[in-house]
Amino acid sequence: MTSAAQRLRAIPSWQVTLGVALLALGFLIAAQLASEGPRVRYTTQERTPLVETATGLQTEQDGLKTRILQIRAQIQAIESEGEGAADLVKQLNARLEQARIAAGLIALTGSGIVLQLEDSKEPVPPGGSESEYLVGSRDIRVVVEQLWGAGAEAIAVNGERITPTSAIIDIGTSLLVNSAYLAPPYQISALGPADLYDRLSASPGFVDFVRARSDRYGIRVSIAEPQSVDIPAFVGTVTLRYSRPLASPSAGPSVTPSSVPGG
Repeated sequence: MTSAAQRLRAIPSWQVTLGVALLALGFLIAAQLASEGPRVRYTTQERTPLVETATGLQTEQDGLKTRILQIRAQIQAIESEGEGAADLVKQLNARLEQARIAAGLIALTGSGIVLQLEDSKEPVPPGGSESEYLVGSRDIRVVVEQLWGAGAEAIAVNGERITPTSAIIDIGTSLLVNSAYLAPPYQISALGPADLYDRLSASPGFVDFVRARSDRYGIRVSIAEPQSVDIPAFVGTVTLRYSRPLASPSAGPSVTPSSVPGG
């Protein structure tokens, strides 16, 4: 016992310290190796499900991308159809606008001329007809026809718009135009091209009319070219008597035209 203790005391202290350190290091390495085994096994076991999940998500994403491209193509097709429909609506609106102008339903302003017809102040000779010295419906109709022939686009008589269905009738010493009673003098406003006056003046029919009514009976005819001529809209009742529906480009067989009785 004494000899063993003496041998221990003979061992240098640094050797003892080194031995203790090496022993502690051995325990640490053993503990590290013991914990590394379960961690590696855990990582290996979980890797396959994670890879499968990532693969599934990638496949789903690819499917969504394909669907997005399909939807974009559908949207572009619908937009193209919408542009075609918009062009069709624009064309129909333009045609409707022209039809409304032709029907006199829109007030217009532009270049044109104004004619005024006044009764004659010359005395009626014995045996003569007093009506020949007054401006009548026939005179107004002749002037209106000559204006149309000269290129007039819109005409009004004393502010009453002339339409394709307008009637000009003698009512005593006045006129009935559409449903309005007009008294002389009569101003006929016409909207048309810049050379409307020249066209009317060069018309043989108008020249003959002026000679026949002015030179012979003293009917006074005067013409003015204002800077702007205002033509009012027709204020009477518009009755639809016949209609024909327009077939839509995407519709099937066209609908049979139908008559609509007037009111």
